[in-house]
Amino acid sequence: MTSALAPQCRDLLTAYQTVRSTTDALCAPLSSEDQCIQSMPDVSPTKWHRAHVTWFFETFLLAPHLAGYRPFHPAFAYLFNSYYEAVGLRHPRPERGNLSRPSCAEVAEYRAHVDQAMAVLLAGPLDDAVVQLVALGLHHEQQHQELLLMDIKHVLSTNHALWPAYHDPPPADIGPAGSRPSPGRWIDVDGGEVWLGCDADKAGADVDGAAGAGGAFESFVFDNEGPRHRSILAPYRLADRLVTCGQWLEFMADGGYDTPTLWLSDGWYTRQDQGWRAPAYWDLHPDDGPQVFTLHGRRPVDPDEPVCHVSFYEADAFARWAGARLPIEGEWEHVAAGQPPVGNLGHTGRYHPTPPNAPGAAPAPNDPGWYQLFGDVWEWTASPYTPYPGFRPAPGAVGEYNGKFMVNQFVLRGGACVTPPGHIRATYRNFFHPHTRWHFSGVRLARDAP
Repeated sequence: MTSALAPQCRDLLTAYQTVRSTTDALCAPLSSEDQCIQSMPDVSPTKWHRAHVTWFFETFLLAPHLAGYRPFHPAFAYLFNSYYEAVGLRHPRPERGNLSRPSCAEVAEYRAHVDQAMAVLLAGPLDDAVVQLVALGLHHEQQHQELLLMDIKHVLSTNHALWPAYHDPPPADIGPAGSRPSPGRWIDVDGGEVWLGCDADKAGADVDGAAGAGGAFESFVFDNEGPRHRSILAPYRLADRLVTCGQWLEFMADGGYDTPTLWLSDGWYTRQDQGWRAPAYWDLHPDDGPQVFTLHGRRPVDPDEPVCHVSFYEADAFARWAGARLPIEGEWEHVAAGQPPVGNLGHTGRYHPTPPNAPGAAPAPNDPGWYQLFGDVWEWTASPYTPYPGFRPAPGAVGEYNGKFMVNQFVLRGGACVTPPGHIRATYRNFFHPHTRWHFSGVRLARDAP
């Protein structure tokens, strides 16, 4: 390693400390009791998230690359492995909430132990492979920052007596008193040959806004975002804004949840089996109108804000009812590629979708009129989560990060109100099973060109 890499090492350590301290700050409003609950198999306890992201650095960086490193506890390799078969056995995912030990305090000690060792590693010579592993580990932790908020929302929502808030909302910052968003419109988009995806040397995402994070982060993309490839798009129309709660209430009032011809067969079966009548976290029975549970507590449904916590099946049924369809991911990316990845993301502290007349939600000056392409809610697409042409998983255990999940799921784009800033870009591909809806997922409609 030449002396020219020394500043990069300092930047890596700064980025590492920034991301790790953000995780700690997100956990600060939670009690130890909050952090131990697993409210359903898809949810992981906060304590587990904190330990798992630490296990990632210990397993993939410290153990193989820091001479003399001693693991904090021999059992943690089993307890906090998520799905890496190549690394060894792991504790069953649905039983993570059974782990009263280690305590939250011991998990904090584990994090400190690994942080001290990582500071030593990041102070020394680093080859490119290690630098890229650090970048992957930090982006991995940012993913878990979002998951942590998604999961604790579900945990807190099960307390129907107290409806506890994660923390107080920030001051009201919606447009002028009494103002309403303007009606939405369709924007025509030319088709033709377009380039989609991203190669590692063509990305442009910084880690969590960390100043001077440097080349490792400015060039970072997940492997599922590439290779960059050509695609042909027919001309299409895309809604300038997200589907709102008010529009969803119209869908419900028109029998949308009771009309099987609007639903895919598996979606209709799931709706019946789960008893869906509204988006997740909605309560339709109060005398004062529909209520929604948020990370800031329970409150009335705002008809102007984007609908959130709907499954792919619900999104698809709504689109059919509206005489439209969901966009394919290439259509969304073709539009978003020219826009800055800014919006109501995790740094705002709002942790809930905001109406399109909220400050910062209006289109940028160079924007033809798109609202909230980034932030607020992850937008379902009609695209199955499959590999791009030429995709190859990385060798070794880290190759399990994305590739083996490329089946039976659908792609979402754009980030949400809980996504860390600097962790989202036009090429980012999120993915979930079509029946799930505890994540912050919403809808933007598309149509074929007339």
